[in-house]
Amino acid sequence: MALKLSESRIPVASLLLIAPFFLWGTAMVAMKGVILQTTPLFMAGIRLVPAGLLILVATQWMGRPQPSGWRAWAWISLFGLIDGALFQGFLAEGLVRTGAGLGSVMIDSQPLAVALMARFLFGEQVRLWGWLGLAFGVAGISLLGLPEAVLSGLLHGQLSLGSGVDLVERIFQNGQWLMLLAALSMAVGTVLMRYVSRHADPVAATGWHMILGGIPLFVLSAWGEVGQWQQLGLSEWTAMAYSTVFGSAIAYGLFFYFAATGSLTSLVSLTFLTPVFALLFGNWLLGEVLNLTQWFGVGLTLVSIYLINQRDRLSEIVFGRSSTEAQVEGDGEAIALVSTTTTNVPSEAESS
Repeated sequence: MALKLSESRIPVASLLLIAPFFLWGTAMVAMKGVILQTTPLFMAGIRLVPAGLLILVATQWMGRPQPSGWRAWAWISLFGLIDGALFQGFLAEGLVRTGAGLGSVMIDSQPLAVALMARFLFGEQVRLWGWLGLAFGVAGISLLGLPEAVLSGLLHGQLSLGSGVDLVERIFQNGQWLMLLAALSMAVGTVLMRYVSRHADPVAATGWHMILGGIPLFVLSAWGEVGQWQQLGLSEWTAMAYSTVFGSAIAYGLFFYFAATGSLTSLVSLTFLTPVFALLFGNWLLGEVLNLTQWFGVGLTLVSIYLINQRDRLSEIVFGRSSTEAQVEGDGEAIALVSTTTTNVPSEAESS
């Protein structure tokens, strides 16, 4: 059930929808600035457990129900393992070997995986404009992430098997493959939230999955890492606090609240914004420089976001279908996704 937003509330709703991706992008920059003074698994645990506790405090204040029953805890535990421990672990380990902007680009290759899973698991229709938008997004990410030599070889048809093997070796050496594993973990976690929300409140489940996912990271850190906090000063703790409170607690709470109640394809398409924010702030704060090709990639990602989130309206304009028919056949536009979040989530979960 979707509620109509008044005109005055639409800008606020749009900002809330974009907020998780802005916070994730800037948190990547904050984490990259700290990673050399700490250890990856410890930083990953710090980003999860305190944030989960903050979300649980917020659920108590809002009066949201806590999980109950073995099915709820089983789904939350699986959710915590995949989207908590694996995602944050791969992300932190990969961030040691790559830049904040490039790492964010690699992670945000996940929308295509989510779109495919949502299509087959939930019947969400992507349609022509959605697939075209995803293609633009993948092209934009490729321009942002692939080395210029590889792009030049592809453009001129000079990419040999040997250069392809060399590219794979460079990816493994530079940590991009860990970021791609992080992307796959988050994609699976995003889809899992639909199942989790059938048995538990999505906001409370988000808090618990962060705590359950963070505990094994702390255990692994204590077992295999040294010097986790000895070199951290005030600025480093401040950056980690930002990543925890804003980049995890607030961003995760908003994202999985939307994921449980709206279109996965429309929502996850906005993750193409995360590398844009990461690249911009990485350039500003860390001196990570964008070349002309990368800026063109940024432009393609913005085009992809427009195509995916306006696919119903574009179908109506081009093919002459009514907005009602488009809504029934598809998932709705991004603003409709925000509208659904104004309903009572636990009641929707129970009805499903």
